[in-house]
Amino acid sequence: MSHYVDGFVIPVPTDKIPEYQAIAEKACVIWKEHGALDYRECVAEDTDAKDMVSFPTLAGAKEGETVVFAYIVYESRAHRDEVNAKVMADPRMMEFCPDHGGQPPFDCKRMAYGGFKTIVSD
Repeated sequence: MSHYVDGFVIPVPTDKIPEYQAIAEKACVIWKEHGALDYRECVAEDTDAKDMVSFPTLAGAKEGETVVFAYIVYESRAHRDEVNAKVMADPRMMEFCPDHGGQPPFDCKRMAYGGFKTIVSD
């Protein structure tokens, strides 16, 4: 079965990583409860890429920022849409959303996002 993946690249102030991690841990529980197959949040550790574009460059990270690479796996795009509708209706999400008074530890407008159809998987 070919899964569907939502991917994110987010520049985050380095000193805000513990706060970001706490939010990500809560979000992971919510997404998994609503049916996501896998949920990963990863902070950059080794980004020196000779002759390639590094993630900090790609994300436009500034001095004092690092990069979070995250992804959520679903059965299909339709399944993603169903899960995300449930997640967005979950009242626990309100604490994360700027539209509802939440204060995420990063600038949401600088977050890159995309939905991806899997073409290779083991």
